[in-house]
Amino acid sequence: MEEVKLSNNVDEKEIKLILDSYKSERRYALFMLQDMQNKFQFVPRNGMEMLSKYLDCPISELYAMATFYKALSLKPKGKHIIKCCDGTACHIRGSLNLVGELKRKLGVEPGETTKDGLFSFETVNCMGSCALAPVVVIDEKYYGKVTMEQLPKILDEYREGGK
Repeated sequence: MEEVKLSNNVDEKEIKLILDSYKSERRYALFMLQDMQNKFQFVPRNGMEMLSKYLDCPISELYAMATFYKALSLKPKGKHIIKCCDGTACHIRGSLNLVGELKRKLGVEPGETTKDGLFSFETVNCMGSCALAPVVVIDEKYYGKVTMEQLPKILDEYREGGK
């Protein structure tokens, strides 16, 4: 099993703003973790520690939650998150080719972030957009019926800051 290190610390004032927007009740733990993820692109170590104290719960419970949900990450994510669907419809329509091309173009494996911090790349089991298969989602924008030829142009739009 790969050891996961809780990553970088961030400004505690920003974390405190998130925590203070919720009651100090465990039922809000996931919401607070999600807010940290949205604000910082990951759940920082000091965020977990502060949340543990705020809720008076063991950090292990928060860690279990943060590692269970794929939407949460303990490592900083790239500025843009690329998700390539590999559900049945997408798989049948060539998503594995897209995954291979994205790996080649980005120089990273699924679950990794490019060295420049611009892109994080993930594969997902289903995006719920089977009629558009194969589907690639960058941040919140869906690209349907994506071809290998379209990928470089799509990536260049994000590299040039157009999105």
